[in-house]
Amino acid sequence: MKFTLKNLVEVQAGHPFRGSVPVVDDGNAYALQMRDISPTGEVAWDGLTRTAVEVTKPVQWLEPGDVVFVARGGRNYAVCLKEVPKPTVCSQYFFLLRIKSPTLLSEFLSWQINRLPAQRYFASNAEGTDQLSIRRPILEAMQIAVPPLESQQLIVALNDAAVAEARQLHALIRNRQSQLDALALSLFSNESELT
Repeated sequence: MKFTLKNLVEVQAGHPFRGSVPVVDDGNAYALQMRDISPTGEVAWDGLTRTAVEVTKPVQWLEPGDVVFVARGGRNYAVCLKEVPKPTVCSQYFFLLRIKSPTLLSEFLSWQINRLPAQRYFASNAEGTDQLSIRRPILEAMQIAVPPLESQQLIVALNDAAVAEARQLHALIRNRQSQLDALALSLFSNESELT
């Protein structure tokens, strides 16, 4: 079945930092920024900027199972947060997606947002001249398919396997490049000994 995203997910804006995230060494929070995540789902938790947020106002702390959506730039993608080891907010360049329906898995939602049909939707609805962005109403109006939970789990497992295969393949490629670099260095070293 197809649903409009806003019927299954609560969409919230990222924390309203003015400009860049201020560094506060003894701050009460960490800020998740675009540089801290990758389209394949990795989050560099150790690299987050420590900052301060005003707790007298409502703060949208990130929770395990939340999906963060990169709303600005040339690539709009989603990452499901499987863990949140620190008190963290997402910056203003994200939308925070929090599932409100028991029929939808967070991991499946992020997978679907990152696939071709949703990416085409974002490409045709992005706005801006200097920097493209997806407005909240556009995101909320996106159609998503919601198969049974068992099917969602199978698709998530298949995606996880594909991501693991890609990591292994990239590791093999890097290893082969290192071998070739070592061979080239060896050739130059041996030639200098011969002359």
